Amino acid sequence: MRLECILSGIMSVNGKKVLHMDRNSYYGGESASITPLEDLYKRFNLPGTPPESMGRGRDWNVDLIPKFLMANGQLVKMLLYTEVTRYLDFKVIEGSFVYKGGKIYKVPSTEAEALASSLMGLFEKRRFRKFLVYVANFDENDPRTFEGVDPKKTTMRDVYKKFDLGQDVIDFTGHALALYRTDDYLDQPCQETINRIKLYSESLARYGKSPYLYPLYGLGELPQGFARLSAIYGGTYMLNKPIEEIVIENGKVVGVKSEGEVARCKQLICDPSYVSDRVTKVGQVIRVICILSHPIKNTNDANSCQIIIPQNQVNRKSDIYVCMISSAHNVAAQGKYIAIASTTVETADPEKEIKPALDLLEPIEQKFVSISDLFAPTDLGTESQIFISRTYDATTHFETTCDDIKDIYKRMMGSEFDFEEMKRKKNDIYGEEEQQ
Repeated sequence: MRLECILSGIMSVNGKKVLHMDRNSYYGGESASITPLEDLYKRFNLPGTPPESMGRGRDWNVDLIPKFLMANGQLVKMLLYTEVTRYLDFKVIEGSFVYKGGKIYKVPSTEAEALASSLMGLFEKRRFRKFLVYVANFDENDPRTFEGVDPKKTTMRDVYKKFDLGQDVIDFTGHALALYRTDDYLDQPCQETINRIKLYSESLARYGKSPYLYPLYGLGELPQGFARLSAIYGGTYMLNKPIEEIVIENGKVVGVKSEGEVARCKQLICDPSYVSDRVTKVGQVIRVICILSHPIKNTNDANSCQIIIPQNQVNRKSDIYVCMISSAHNVAAQGKYIAIASTTVETADPEKEIKPALDLLEPIEQKFVSISDLFAPTDLGTESQIFISRTYDATTHFETTCDDIKDIYKRMMGSEFDFEEMKRKKNDIYGEEEQQ
């Protein structure tokens, strides 16, 4: 539902008249932040109440689907351009780590760190540095920077060959820097991968510790920020609104029925749970929320971090992710840490699949396990004007969600989502002064 909140804000800024209905009593749907801790126990049907050692229940804000924001990524741009940043405080995540041969290593965030890193041997480091310099100078509009590579034809596999990079370095570049979940990208044209690595480096350059940001009090703050934005532009929010029926005439949506009344509309945006006949199941994700009383081992006692376990390292097709946050982000009681492991399900025993991540977190004080179906729309909305979002995937960052937002925007509006255009529309309403 986070995605719907963002779209309702963007559509309001674009002059659309927006009514946002949610069957829940809180913002965010599937991707809500749960508080107090007692509610999390109830939600996962755990017997009893949290033990005294967990501190005060209302000190907890636990994201069901945690994701970090890339400091220079699309969502931060959307937040800046819509000025939703006024309502939010962000804190940088302290480190990004990658798993290799059963241990975790810090993903180097500076040249000095790269040279000191035990992820690679000396000669490998030199070759990797050459590769990073190439990526930094690469400009898709300037063929002089290509060095014989055709960004639209040369595969990424061939680019790695050109720089003579070994398998471990390829693993960590593709999965911890370019943030791919599988290895399909290796045989695709390299432009997308190079741009992803650039995004990582540029995001990293902004704050230095890692390229990731996370809002104080959890991600539940995001939909609330967009709800306020929507309200400034005349949008209306209704929580606790059961949806009884989506009213269709001649194959096209004309309204939504709730509590006996019909709210008429020309277009509708919703998540898959509202339209089971217009989506298809494309897989499953397992997520395990773990409460710890200690930082994760070998992370230098970081109070927040991300760990990526590349699929090759554990003989899988897709990566395993761990997001860890703590009382430093006002989401847990003092001295407590929340680590959330997630991955795409590949076998009939998902808990066994996620074990390599849980092994890194021991001892675990309390676990909350969920397995969710992933849905994608079968109806793209061209005829029906019903625009359905995809279920949140296992990644721990928002870039794939932003791609979905831009895709829905394009299908609804008939034009590409343009950040600059958003900025201009805002200036028309707020005036230039407000932007300073």
